[in-house]
Amino acid sequence: MIRFQTNNKPITKVVTKLESWWENFVNNIPNITVAVLVLVLSFYVAQKISSWLYKLIIKKIQKAAISNVISKATAVFIIVLGLILALSVLNLNEALASLLTGAGIAGAVVGLALQGTLSNTLSGIILSFKSKIGIGDWIETNGYSGEVMDINLKEVTLKSVDNHTVIIPNKMIIENPLKNLSLTNNMRVFINCGVAYDSNLEKVENLTKNTIRTTVEQIDSKKDIEFYYTEFGASSINFVCRFWILGGSILDRKKAKSIAIKNIKKVFSEENISIPFPITTIHLKQPGFAKTTISKL
Repeated sequence: MIRFQTNNKPITKVVTKLESWWENFVNNIPNITVAVLVLVLSFYVAQKISSWLYKLIIKKIQKAAISNVISKATAVFIIVLGLILALSVLNLNEALASLLTGAGIAGAVVGLALQGTLSNTLSGIILSFKSKIGIGDWIETNGYSGEVMDINLKEVTLKSVDNHTVIIPNKMIIENPLKNLSLTNNMRVFINCGVAYDSNLEKVENLTKNTIRTTVEQIDSKKDIEFYYTEFGASSINFVCRFWILGGSILDRKKAKSIAIKNIKKVFSEENISIPFPITTIHLKQPGFAKTTISKL
């Protein structure tokens, strides 16, 4: 090893320090080499795994934004792990402890500041992997119903029956009940009506069932049409008719119900079956005038 000779004490101290550093560097060349190799390998592995994971997730959920976040987060984790291993190889335990402490404090601060955002992001990732909700499904949740148009890291976008866009945070979807009407191809439709007291009830039942069976195109012919009289009303005998249709959205149900109501009314009119409506009759008696009757619908 080359040593510098000098009579100047300050310069001698500097030279001695430089020589000490050089000796430490030379002695740690194997460790430095291993640390560099660990870092290079971690970058390489992170890139390969990130690319593979992105392709795997995009096939599963078909969401580029969520796939990108998950793959990059995995890559960052692998690189950080490689950095920690490299510092351990170099015997930089104090630096490693300081790094981990700082990362922990920074993580806690960021977590508290972005609690809502992180919660929605995590919920979005969970929703993307759930098979019970997807793009195109018709759902009911948080008092809203509509077709799922988009699921991203922050919210779920619905398109309601009246063509309005409803944006619901992912956290609310996860924490509240959700009804997915698209998980089955069958929906039940209810028709409530009433007929006059002098009607032939057997005839009313047969006409209602046959009308629904022959006019509603979406009806599920494999299941029976149910018909029940429910009560003696104030002005009518009321009934409920239930039938199944092949459909998975609110629009399918509304269309089938509308067709059934129009055709039941038409058939009842042709058969002279009355559908009563409430009538209030008020009698006014005044001295010197004839009795007056007012009917209020």
